[in-house]
Amino acid sequence: MAKPVTLVTFVLPSTLRHWVGDLTEVKVFAVAASDDDLPTLGGALDTLRRTHPSLEERLRDEYGSLRRHISIFVCGENARRFGGLDCALPPGAEVYVLPALS
Repeated sequence: MAKPVTLVTFVLPSTLRHWVGDLTEVKVFAVAASDDDLPTLGGALDTLRRTHPSLEERLRDEYGSLRRHISIFVCGENARRFGGLDCALPPGAEVYVLPALS
């Protein structure tokens, strides 16, 4: 059996578009860690690191955690409430990246 894969669309604010050639969206594939798991936000960010390393550096810190000043919403829900990087991604997930409001 093959590991589950899903296409993920990262929707970016204007402040982060510089790092991806001024694109509004970046699409990547997220691959599950095993045959029985679902792809996760962390897996999608791992793929993003390979395709757009400068952007991924602005989303995660040197320890691989989400930066405190970044909020990520998966299908309209704050990913931090659903496990952060372990948040499962449904097929065709839209991931909105927003600078956190303080």
